[in-house]
Amino acid sequence: MSAEYPPVMLVDGYNVIGLWRPLQEIRDLQGFDVARSRLIETMVNYSAFHGYKTTLVFDAYVQATPAKSEKVTKNVKLHFTDHNETADTYIERQCGKYRRDPMRHLKRIIVVTSDRAQQLTAVGFGAEWLSATAFEQEVEATLRSVQSRQKNQKANTNNLLGNRIDRDVKAQLAKWRNSLN
Repeated sequence: MSAEYPPVMLVDGYNVIGLWRPLQEIRDLQGFDVARSRLIETMVNYSAFHGYKTTLVFDAYVQATPAKSEKVTKNVKLHFTDHNETADTYIERQCGKYRRDPMRHLKRIIVVTSDRAQQLTAVGFGAEWLSATAFEQEVEATLRSVQSRQKNQKANTNNLLGNRIDRDVKAQLAKWRNSLN
């Protein structure tokens, strides 16, 4: 895929919250808003790391409100569906647009849901599919990779001469430097 067409990820937000154990626990103890915020934070980091354009889709099915989209970062946006519209319907519509796009051979769309019917629909439209559980494992692997890189970068700074000199030697060098000024 080209940089001009970064991969697009459509995530059924409440499906993921319902299937990731840490988010389930947050939802049950602190409510949907806190679980949703944690998922958003996770997706901001994941999407930035991989360069995905991610839309987290949340049902507003029972809310008497119009659809609303909200940009969180340059890579992540939220979409709350229209009254009487499910996240599944919104995702299907986006996959349909993808299928009709004459440039789709240059693009990649990934649907994250564990809904079996959604999986079949997404794949039928030519999109890729990840279950919520497989995606959780992917997110955890990405987090471990980032932490490993950070640990290696920190280890590399420990090898700098200035970080290996004895404290007394550093003090003496600073004293000499100050006497030259």
